[in-house]
Amino acid sequence: MTRSISRRQAALGFLALAGTVAAGCSGPGSSGPKPSNPGASPSQAPTIGSEPVTLKAYFETGFPMARALTEEFTRQYPNVTWDIREDQFAVITQNAPRVLADDPPDLMRLPQLSELVSNGLLLDLDGYANVFGWDRWPPSQLEQLRSAPEGSPRGEGSLYGMGLNFSMTGVFYNKTLAERIGMSAPPATLDEFDALLSDAHDAGIVPIVQFNGGATGGFAFPLQNLMAAYGQPGPINDWIFQRPGADIDTPSNLSAVGHLQDWIRAGYFDPDANAMEYAQMMGKFLAGDGLFMFNGDWESGNLDAEMSGEVGFFVMPPREAGGPVAAMSAPLTYGIGAHAKNPDHAAYFLNWVATDERAREIAVEIGGSHPMGLPDAPMPEVEEGTVTAETLAAGALVSGDNGAMDFIANATGSIYAKGWTPQLQLLFAGEQSPEGLLAAVQNEYASGTGS
Repeated sequence: MTRSISRRQAALGFLALAGTVAAGCSGPGSSGPKPSNPGASPSQAPTIGSEPVTLKAYFETGFPMARALTEEFTRQYPNVTWDIREDQFAVITQNAPRVLADDPPDLMRLPQLSELVSNGLLLDLDGYANVFGWDRWPPSQLEQLRSAPEGSPRGEGSLYGMGLNFSMTGVFYNKTLAERIGMSAPPATLDEFDALLSDAHDAGIVPIVQFNGGATGGFAFPLQNLMAAYGQPGPINDWIFQRPGADIDTPSNLSAVGHLQDWIRAGYFDPDANAMEYAQMMGKFLAGDGLFMFNGDWESGNLDAEMSGEVGFFVMPPREAGGPVAAMSAPLTYGIGAHAKNPDHAAYFLNWVATDERAREIAVEIGGSHPMGLPDAPMPEVEEGTVTAETLAAGALVSGDNGAMDFIANATGSIYAKGWTPQLQLLFAGEQSPEGLLAAVQNEYASGTGS
């Protein structure tokens, strides 16, 4: 029976978590001297007070967690109301430089940070980190939100963003279809995964339903998972963070692209993948039209509601049994405009999201992901046997193996739209080789970073 997508109608964003497409125009200040980034320097943690205030926010459409958090915040602090604008992530990315320059919101869903930081459009949050105690959180939670004032390298320097939760990608699977091919447990190795894909194909089941159409190439998800199986997360993070000498065109990544090409040639993807948008992929998976789907834990709550007890999740298995695992795992990034009207209130909200018990419940129940904050912060109880419970357990596994990676689409502001997406679409169409794909992406990276 076909199911509708009742809680998630939009095209992909990350998490994310996560991905970014190119800005449609160059950011303010892209030629000439760069403006400095103002920083917050409170002597003590801000409070909400009792005076009426309206917070202006710019959110990603189709992902209900942020709005649910604002509603709960207003319930607890009735003097705070919200003026919320929503767009698809591709539109936010195109608009980000102009919006932050001309009409800066107090709180904004952020695309790739580098250009926004280098153009002085984001508030340096180090002062808030000090007074709220964010600097005592596990460093890995905030590493991806730090940057030098010049925009690179990332992963170090001042804090320019904050996460509403900590998302992760992996592999969802339909338990009913899995039973049809004798899959009784998630694969322990990449070879076992390959065998399951082959069995599904032979049984007339679409092995992988994956979007790859439009402006956001969803094949970046399985590719980065394969990169995690073939190599280490450190060099990939170095490349994403624009550290000197980093290169995506490596032997291990070439093997990963080659493996992806093998899956394509074997017919393991839906044949319409290059014409499929994110929402169409979700519709097909919810309807039972595919065994596996590479996606993020932001869909866990949705899948628990729409396919209760019918979906499982696992992290991409390593090449050797018992080997370390890695996954794209990153904060769902929000920032405060450099010239926002109410930065203290926005920062208070970001701290409340990580520390308030009900806010943390919303992050799990609706966002499906691990809340930010201190390791001993209260964790909501999650029903055993749910896919949300499986994604949270998988996240702990990745953390234990120090396997968190940022998303390869976050390396530069243009790398997703001008590098990964067109090259992955050409690979699926049989018009690009693994060698050519990595060379083209690295060339686009060099153009975007000036290296």
